[in-house]
Amino acid sequence: MLELVSQHACFGGQQRFYRHASAAIGLPMRFSVYLPPQVAQGRVPALFYLAGLTCTEETFMIKAGAQRVAAALGLALVAPDTSPRGAGVAGEDADWDLGTGAGFYLDATAAPWAPHYRMHSYLLELHALLLAELPLQAGRIGICGHSMGGHGALVLALRHPERFASLSAFAPICAPRACPWGEKAFSAYLGARSAAWDAYDASALMAQAQTPFPGGILIDQGLADPFLPVQLRPEDFEAACAKAQQPLTLRRHAGYDHGYYFIASFIEDHLRFHAAQLSR
Repeated sequence: MLELVSQHACFGGQQRFYRHASAAIGLPMRFSVYLPPQVAQGRVPALFYLAGLTCTEETFMIKAGAQRVAAALGLALVAPDTSPRGAGVAGEDADWDLGTGAGFYLDATAAPWAPHYRMHSYLLELHALLLAELPLQAGRIGICGHSMGGHGALVLALRHPERFASLSAFAPICAPRACPWGEKAFSAYLGARSAAWDAYDASALMAQAQTPFPGGILIDQGLADPFLPVQLRPEDFEAACAKAQQPLTLRRHAGYDHGYYFIASFIEDHLRFHAAQLSR
């Protein structure tokens, strides 16, 4: 059951914040939803947005400036939290890039994380829950994300194309098996390097695919992003897409960094990209 925490009129629609008990996580979870004014006439397509390290369900809705365009397009927006909260795991608040706010959108299998850090399953649970409880159109759900959330969006879409019909990302972690952020998180959550790591690496998944998104994938990357050289590795995903014959628009922007000024600058392009894909 969804508990409505707050709601706010916004561009003719409603910005809502919810809490609910998650079976996948085993704890209460929070998420936010923007419902455009078109829900007065019936169900609408939706875009899931997965935020990055240290973020919450509020970050995108407050910082990206997406609601105005979403209202014009008749597109709902869904932003989940980035990890369980209060799981009681020793050390979960010690590092900004592991534990609280850093769930990496995977299902942990290693102790002590495994009981609650199950964000991959949680996103699938939330997808089903919102189709049942809110006026969203089944079959017309897209996914987008930023940084750690870009990694999550790529992986969720590649593993579950039947659930997500369109895909884009901002500065995603494209090859977590091969970067410090991913190696730290995967070692903690999944244990020693193994095939389990491949299951949550977008470049590895794409290299084994064959044109999973014929309508294309959109990625924006700032060239002044301090994390680009070591952590993000978009060239790995670009090479995997070429192998998979996957259409990819990877736009590199001079002067833009990793933050929400970058996202706010190009969010309209992403919303229009998803609206066009979801209308097919």
